[in-house]
Amino acid sequence: MSTNQEEVQLLGALGSPFACRVQIALKWKGIEYKYEDVKLLGVVGSPFFCRVQIALKFKGIEYEFVKEDLTNKSDLLLKYNPVHKKIPVLVHNEKPISESLVILEYIDEVWKQNPILSSDPYQKSLARFWSKFIDDKIVTSSFKAVYAVNDEKERQKNVEESTEALQILENELKNKYFGGEEINFVDIAAVFIAFWIPLIQDIAELKLFNAEKYPKLYKWSQEFLNHPAVKEHVPARDPLFAFFKAKYDALVSASK
Repeated sequence: MSTNQEEVQLLGALGSPFACRVQIALKWKGIEYKYEDVKLLGVVGSPFFCRVQIALKFKGIEYEFVKEDLTNKSDLLLKYNPVHKKIPVLVHNEKPISESLVILEYIDEVWKQNPILSSDPYQKSLARFWSKFIDDKIVTSSFKAVYAVNDEKERQKNVEESTEALQILENELKNKYFGGEEINFVDIAAVFIAFWIPLIQDIAELKLFNAEKYPKLYKWSQEFLNHPAVKEHVPARDPLFAFFKAKYDALVSASK
């Protein structure tokens, strides 16, 4: 007679009444389980926070969302990320992990279902390369272009750097997603391109990304934003536009 039992994992947040219900039921049934406490500190509207939300959704991981106010950083954020004091921070069984790309790797290592990184070392290194490329060459230069409100030369320099990098990605994209027929690490890292670049270029009246210049990337962006794991966590555009537009207008006024 077989005595093999499947390992049962319970994902949730300590103190949650919903997790407590399941704990009581498992205890009543005499079922042993491993409890996983998962928290995510972040701010709705951050592309880096959104990356982690998408990865957790793709993996089917439940978590407690701890909303942060970056103008008044909580003791919890300072405790879990004392070095950079930034979001997002994933806290797994009281172990904090910071920096969005690092968090994505951690998620993929810990929860093996629906992998977002290849097991092949070369493919994994390529995913790391392109994700860092997106942050270094597109995210950074795009934000610099927005903030250069009184320096047209600096703004144009960063627009050119961003659009050149987008063209490189356009040439690199060979399938429906960077991951082939399903989203992977690079797709999730590139959520900034799909959602935030169209937003900030409208706010700052920049010409960064359009369907005519980047047809493959644009088609990818629409497919990606409509993926169930992505659609649920991309913020509503209108309130986010109004929020960032007010900040941008204040920046322009202060520079005069």
